[in-house]
Amino acid sequence: MLRTTGVMRAALLAALPVAMLASGATSASAQSVGQKVRADDLVALRAINVPAAWRTTKGRGVTVAVLDTGANPHVPDLAGSVTQGPNYAAGADPASYHPPHLHGTYISSIIAGHGSGPGRADGMIGVAPQAKILSIRVILDDQEPGFLVYNENADYYDAIANGIRYAVKHGAQVINMSLGGRTATRNIRLALDYAIAHDVVVVAAAGNDGSRGHVFTPYSYPASYTGVISVAAVSASGHRASFSDRNSSVVVAAPGVHIAGAAGDGSYVIGDGTSPASAFVAGVAALIRSRYPRLTPVQITQAIVSSTRRRPTSGYNPSVGFGEVDAAAALARAGHISARQARTVGMAASQRFGNGASGPIAVIHRNKSEIAGLTAVAGVAALAFLWTLVALTRRRRHSADHQPPWPLTPQAAPPAPPPEPAEP
Repeated sequence: MLRTTGVMRAALLAALPVAMLASGATSASAQSVGQKVRADDLVALRAINVPAAWRTTKGRGVTVAVLDTGANPHVPDLAGSVTQGPNYAAGADPASYHPPHLHGTYISSIIAGHGSGPGRADGMIGVAPQAKILSIRVILDDQEPGFLVYNENADYYDAIANGIRYAVKHGAQVINMSLGGRTATRNIRLALDYAIAHDVVVVAAAGNDGSRGHVFTPYSYPASYTGVISVAAVSASGHRASFSDRNSSVVVAAPGVHIAGAAGDGSYVIGDGTSPASAFVAGVAALIRSRYPRLTPVQITQAIVSSTRRRPTSGYNPSVGFGEVDAAAALARAGHISARQARTVGMAASQRFGNGASGPIAVIHRNKSEIAGLTAVAGVAALAFLWTLVALTRRRRHSADHQPPWPLTPQAAPPAPPPEPAEP
């Protein structure tokens, strides 16, 4: 069964929705909600060094596709930043039902929320606040009436694969999937191959089955597919969150406990899960993509993995992967990779096209007479070789025809009979 990998625990500050604040609450109470949200939000952002990364980029020019339950483009913290894609879960809910877009809006605000209120100083600010969101609905929130219909109906088996392909064809440079299940499908794998082949960075949540005790999910898909950055969740101390899955597909970790975010109805919620952890890493990938657009998905993954903080003493641990993501360090490492790439390309071009210290490479023109002569010589040599080979073969056959069978075994003459006795 596919489901989102985040749990909305409780609405922040008694879940005061924006609509309620506008109709009855005072502006002071609205500001206090927004300020509390921003304060909680910054705790997680500072934990992974995002404010330092903002000195370099805030994600301008990058589109992050969020394959989720759909994001509400009208909430204040995302207004103007969301493009709505198709709904591949259409028909699962009753026709008159309006989806809450809870999980999808929450994830989108962590990735690219730009804040709200005066000067956008309140509310949610995401890891890449200048990035754009392409919202594609491929799954339902758990409380939707069509949730079981979606998971039990084969008509929706290709929803995620279709969402991945749509994202790639419509310009997404990063794809985030804060969802998962235990079954691998060929269509999703092929869609991911298509995305990575088209230079798209793919991030997914590692899963929340760690809450079952010591029984972890060996594989959670799509996180376990090759090429996907699988993200585990850690607490404020940097240790694996109790619910976070532990398996060898985990690449890195990010905060996943008590994470603030916007909800689809304009309220703010607190969430736990590998869902928000995945969103943080997708935001970091968007920052790198914005500053270094020529880096490949593998190079961006390398920058994120090789710059983590709180790295395990062994270098890798299936609980937290290679450690907790560090946005500023990852951006700096991406700069080093980009510079090395430029030097390598420059050296190759210099050696190939002749801008090196040794001067231009000479151009050798064709000498048709010389080529014809060498071709004739080669032909004669080939004929001579063939004639010699044929002669040797005939000689061996002639010799074989005149040899006795092997081995020759001499036959002994029969023994002479004994002499007859003389007559008396």
